[in-house]
Amino acid sequence: MRRSGARVQASAPVFAALGDETRLALVSRMCDEGPLSITRLAEGAGVTRQAVTKHLHVLAEAGLVRSAREGRESIFELEPRRLAEARRCLDLISAQWDDAIGRLRALVER
Repeated sequence: MRRSGARVQASAPVFAALGDETRLALVSRMCDEGPLSITRLAEGAGVTRQAVTKHLHVLAEAGLVRSAREGRESIFELEPRRLAEARRCLDLISAQWDDAIGRLRALVER
């Protein structure tokens, strides 16, 4: 498998985790507000604390968030390295599409 294919494959769990609307909203909220407790993340999320906890575990398994204990609560924060890797993957795919469109344009114009 080519290096770009390996990068895409390695990013698949990240995109799968972000494919859920609730998880994407949690990530967006942590981007805006920084590290947050489950209680804070559940506020206004439209789902229970238990559901938020399950979503956070999926995000953690994908390497998108990490948690630390602060007293009685778990505080979750983003893992920016995984988001940066996903962005590089999207940039690679975008460049491949640009190349393919350029080749098609050249073929059509001949």
